[in-house]
Amino acid sequence: MALSGLQIFKLLAKTNCKDCGFPTCMAFAMQLAAGKAELDKCPHVTDEVKAELGEASAPPVRKVTIGSGDYAVSVGEETVLYRHEKRFENPPGIAVYVGDDTDDSAFEQKLETFKTQEFERVGQVLRAKMFAIESADAGRLADRAKKASDTGAAVVLMSEDAAALKQAAEPIKAKKPLLYAATAENFDQVSAAAKELNVPFAITAPDLDQLAELGQKAIDGDFKEVVLDPMSANLKDALRDQTYIRRAAIKKKFRALGFPTIAFPCKMTDDKNLQVVYAGVFVAKYAGIIVLDTSDPGHLMPLLVLAQNIYTDPQRPMQMDQGVYPLNDPSEDSPVLLTTNFSLTYFTVAGEIEASKVPTWLLVMDTEGQSVLTSWAAGKFVADAIAPFVKKSGIEEKIKHRKIVIPGYVAQISGELEEELSDWEVVVGVREAADVPRYLRQMTSA
Repeated sequence: MALSGLQIFKLLAKTNCKDCGFPTCMAFAMQLAAGKAELDKCPHVTDEVKAELGEASAPPVRKVTIGSGDYAVSVGEETVLYRHEKRFENPPGIAVYVGDDTDDSAFEQKLETFKTQEFERVGQVLRAKMFAIESADAGRLADRAKKASDTGAAVVLMSEDAAALKQAAEPIKAKKPLLYAATAENFDQVSAAAKELNVPFAITAPDLDQLAELGQKAIDGDFKEVVLDPMSANLKDALRDQTYIRRAAIKKKFRALGFPTIAFPCKMTDDKNLQVVYAGVFVAKYAGIIVLDTSDPGHLMPLLVLAQNIYTDPQRPMQMDQGVYPLNDPSEDSPVLLTTNFSLTYFTVAGEIEASKVPTWLLVMDTEGQSVLTSWAAGKFVADAIAPFVKKSGIEEKIKHRKIVIPGYVAQISGELEEELSDWEVVVGVREAADVPRYLRQMTSA
């Protein structure tokens, strides 16, 4: 039974130390009761209190981890319905589907592609981390599961036969495969295999009422790592089901549906482009695992970027460290460009500088991860803030000239900045990063 904020408060240390990020223990307790904070944020909670709070301190959507090591995929642990309320916690795992209609040659090709396919964006490496292996043949399921697991991938094992799932999972149990799936007919067998092997399992049912019944059965059996599949027939039903499940967990604290979900665009359409469109919907609303019948980078990269954008903390933008960045091996005569530490801004500008082949010093100023215009409007990227940064950055020891190029979008601060940097010449550069190579080549050839 859920505890009130006051009941939780009575169990806390009542130090008001703010170590949890909240101003008082009462505020922290209220957030815990609302499912918008995690108990482990308080360093002063004893093991006895943790045990007593139990379910009351668990997030409305439980956390489930599939796989191990670098390719482990954690899903769930969500506490809000909308990203702007706080943040989304764990981006969905993208799984490449392999069925009985995938011949051995195609399967081997998917394995090889998986090993090397990754994308770098704003300093983060993005990649699919999962395989979903389905087969009616127990031996084939086990063989393919082992080969997929050997690549490091997290594995979803798919079969209607509980014995086949157990046989395939046994050799790779240390890597925590997901058993898919327990139904009303085989729940006891699949859940028993999951408990014996200490791995997560999925439950599936043809409607949400039956799914909730199985979810409650999992709770009664003290199973904590469970994934839900509402078996939605089409995108319209899937969007409805995913939203209902999340709302029931977050708004109603309905524990029987308080688990992450799995979605199968590959089962809804054979059109791979359409699968990607469907998957984009599931990234936003609210699947924990998304299974696609494609490993084409043109299909996977947009989804990974979408998930990266949606699951970035809106209160903490991705940002670079403040400092001086040498690009293309600059010298004491090389130009100096200034920008903010918003990661997307940095990597866009740095990429264009590198493409220009012009040796350049890039000054990156801490604006709390905001872009040029946003930080200027907020009073963070202005002359009286920029000047101290330039003086303390160490750039003056690296160059013999005193010329700095500022982004064209903040041309209006050039006069004030020259007053603050009296021995520097302030040059207004281009507005768009795409124009940087041409600008640098013209600048250095003059």
